[in-house]
Amino acid sequence: MPVAMARHILVKTEAEAAALKKRIAAGEAFDVLAKKYSTCPSKKRGGDLGEVRPGQMVRAIDQIIFKKALKVVHGPVKSQFGYHLVQVFYRD
Repeated sequence: MPVAMARHILVKTEAEAAALKKRIAAGEAFDVLAKKYSTCPSKKRGGDLGEVRPGQMVRAIDQIIFKKALKVVHGPVKSQFGYHLVQVFYRD
């Protein structure tokens, strides 16, 4: 079964997610912003989701983790929890 390592930032609005994505693109650290702004418990680890397998995350996030380019910040992506920014480090 495939496995991937990813991190994310979860916020309430698309505008918040877009603003954070701009800050990351300008050089701010993903993990620092995740700790400060994310509403997910993973924020304690800088948004680190650890290793995940298909089906562990909601479908929208699963699609990014297992199908999109590595080491790129994807999003904002909407789920029932809010808006995500997702970065995938590797997948096997």
